[in-house]
Amino acid sequence: MPLHLIKLSVGTDSIQDLEDWIKLKLKEKKRRGEKKPERIHTTRSVPKRAEEVLDGGSIYWVIRGEILCRERILDIRPFTDKDGIGRCRLVLDPKCVPVRPRLYRAFQGWRYLEAKDAPPDLDRVDRGAKHMPEPLRRELRELGLL
Repeated sequence: MPLHLIKLSVGTDSIQDLEDWIKLKLKEKKRRGEKKPERIHTTRSVPKRAEEVLDGGSIYWVIRGEILCRERILDIRPFTDKDGIGRCRLVLDPKCVPVRPRLYRAFQGWRYLEAKDAPPDLDRVDRGAKHMPEPLRRELRELGLL
């Protein structure tokens, strides 16, 4: 079973915000001449359980206090920054997959998320819901209708 990571998506209010930011960053990389731009997220620490994460794991994003989507983790690349501090680049599939929303409190950094605790993809549990606008999905959830 894969092991996942969970992290706050700071500065985004919706999945669309995150997707727009991803597109913008990939366009910037293309403009700078990268032939195969990758979706990279840099973290301060390297997962000690990297092998388990690379066995099909994803990073689940907490947006406005809810786990809302995930991106598949393709690679984990440790590196040392210009100040000599160890860091980590997570190479992600730029496709955001909406998941069944779940409330999640704020925290710093990232945490491991066991596969059994990860929310299922939205399309698997609420057919067609991923095609609804996110504010409508949020309102329907608050009303107990989704």
